[in-house]
Amino acid sequence: MMETTKPLSYANVLSMKDLSAEEVMAFIREAQQFKAGKQIELTRPVYAANLFFENSTRTHTSFEMAERKLGLQVVDFNPSTSSVNKGESMGDTVKTLQAIGVDVVAIRDKHNEYYNELVNDRHIHLSIANGGDGSGEHPSQSLLDMMTIYEEFGFFEGLKVAIVGDLSHSRVARSNMEVLNKLGAQVYFGGPKKWFDERFEAYGTWLPVDELVERMDVMMFLRVQHERLDASENQDFTADKYNAQYGLTPEREARMQEHAIIMHPAPVNRDVEIADSLVECDRSRIFQQMANGVFIRMAIMTSMLRYQGLVEED
Repeated sequence: MMETTKPLSYANVLSMKDLSAEEVMAFIREAQQFKAGKQIELTRPVYAANLFFENSTRTHTSFEMAERKLGLQVVDFNPSTSSVNKGESMGDTVKTLQAIGVDVVAIRDKHNEYYNELVNDRHIHLSIANGGDGSGEHPSQSLLDMMTIYEEFGFFEGLKVAIVGDLSHSRVARSNMEVLNKLGAQVYFGGPKKWFDERFEAYGTWLPVDELVERMDVMMFLRVQHERLDASENQDFTADKYNAQYGLTPEREARMQEHAIIMHPAPVNRDVEIADSLVECDRSRIFQQMANGVFIRMAIMTSMLRYQGLVEED
């Protein structure tokens, strides 16, 4: 993979479609530098806010930790008590934060591509990091996943990576299949066949999970997103049946290649997509993914601060 020496500088980080393979690697390398102890100096006090209109533990707290590690001052924002509940648009909420001095925001919302109205508004100048848009994309999760894979193997070309589970409702699946193809990995899919459609066919092949476990370098499992399923799908769902048909059981894990790893964007439903005993087993990288998320989000925020001229460069 070609080395990129130019410092990362982005007005916004919204979609993996916007990033080349070289730019993805540049994010990974800067995140690794932060993991090794790199610090930045700011040209002035900088303020951040996190607008999470959907529930989140990992992404929300990870962005906040990343901001605090960079020396940013985090402005508290609680969607349940915000003026959005009085009918204020997201655009006006963002412009309000901008007016009081916020420089960067991380946003999660239930609507796909919510950010289009924001970046096309000529009155909005602050930088936006997409913390997840509906069933669309999740770029920071995708980047931390790529960092975790790269730390494990040191390359992407030819790696066999399976994405297994609730494909049709997963923003992680969309972001990851896009970037894994760019990086030269071979992508496979698993889980209920009804959740695999033409959107995924251009990126990889669906196989039964019993075949995948024997052939893959990376088994990446996804949570069943009950909040996005219709009533009949939820009524027919049972955890035991799903685990037996599509989950990673101890019997399937025993058939994985010796070097293969387990990943999951979390939250994990133990004994559904992954057996409880395997969530923290030797080949699991689930909590390493979470740790890497802080450093990737530091790199994302730094790229936007750099675009605004808020980072002291040597």
